[in-house]
Amino acid sequence: MGETISIAVPRKGRPLESVFDRLARRLDVTDVADDVISTLRHEKAVTKGTVEASSGDVYHRLATYSTVDDPQAPEYTLVRDNRAGMPRRIVFDSVTVPIDGHGVDGIPAGTSIRLVGREEPFRALRTHDFALGFDSADLVLEEVVELRPDPLDRIADINARIDPSDTDVRVVTGLGDTVYHTLMATPDVAPSTPSSVPASESATAVDRSFLGDYEGPLCIAPRYERLVQAVLGTETLDGIDFRYPSEELEEEAAIADAGVGVYLTVTGSTAREYGLVLGEQLFPSETVLMENTAEVSTTVAAVRSLLATPETETELVVGSAE
Repeated sequence: MGETISIAVPRKGRPLESVFDRLARRLDVTDVADDVISTLRHEKAVTKGTVEASSGDVYHRLATYSTVDDPQAPEYTLVRDNRAGMPRRIVFDSVTVPIDGHGVDGIPAGTSIRLVGREEPFRALRTHDFALGFDSADLVLEEVVELRPDPLDRIADINARIDPSDTDVRVVTGLGDTVYHTLMATPDVAPSTPSSVPASESATAVDRSFLGDYEGPLCIAPRYERLVQAVLGTETLDGIDFRYPSEELEEEAAIADAGVGVYLTVTGSTAREYGLVLGEQLFPSETVLMENTAEVSTTVAAVRSLLATPETETELVVGSAE
C-alpha cells in the first residue's frame, strides 16, 4: 500500500466545487466530482426549502449517500445550518482518490489523496493537522495578513504580508474561480459626472481615490472587516466609519442605506436593483491551494505540483514553492 496524503477542503459551497472541478480535470474523477457537487446542491436546496427532499428524512438520505462498502466512494456528514431553525444539513465529509500514474515525478506507486471536509481548512493547516489544503483566499486575509497603510490588491502578494513567526501556511496557487469584493455607492454619494459620460465610465470614478477623499459610513459584512482593512490600506480608511448590515437586510440594501459599501459581486445585478453604482473591483475572492511549509515531505511536494499547475487564467501567479 502506498501513502495517503490528507488534504483539508471546505465542506460545501463554491470553493469545494472548484476543488472537485480541478480534480475532475487533473485526475479523471469526473463521476465522483459530479456526484458530490450534485448531491450537495440538492441538499442545499432542500435546506433552503426550494425543493422537496428526494426521499426520507435527513438521516435516511445521509445513509443513502454514504456507501461505506466502497472505500473510494464519497462520504457525507451532518452540520447545523445557520438558517432559521438551524436545520441539519448534509455536507461533504471525505473521499479517497488514487493519484499515482498521472505523470508527476516523486509520487510513489499506490499513492492516494484523501480529501477531508473542514469548516475552516486554513485553520486546520495552521494547527499542522494537514500539509495541504484548499480554502478561500479571503480567510487568509481575515486571519494572518499584516495590515499596512498601503493597499493589497493582488492575491499573489499575500505571502509577502504573512509574518513567518505567526504561521507556516503559505498560498501556492489559485483555482481561477474568481469573484470580486467590489466597491459600490449610491448615485448621490458617487462622484458626479457629466450626463454625456457613459455609465460604465462613470462607475470607474467610484474607486480607491474616491475613498481616499470620502468621509462617512462604509457598509461591509462584519466577517470581512479585517480583509477590507488590508485591501484598502489603513491610510485610506481615515475618516471612514464601518457599518454592518442588520439580519433583516440584504447586504446590497444595507449598502444603499449607508451610501457606500464593499461586497462580493458576480454579475452585480442585485446591487443595481437597489440603485447602486458598481465601482472598482478591489480584490479577487478565489479558492486557493495552500501548504504548511513545515509539513511538506517529498511526496507532499509532488502531490502539490500535481494539483497546482493551472489550466486556466487565475488571479494568482506564484511560482512553485520550494
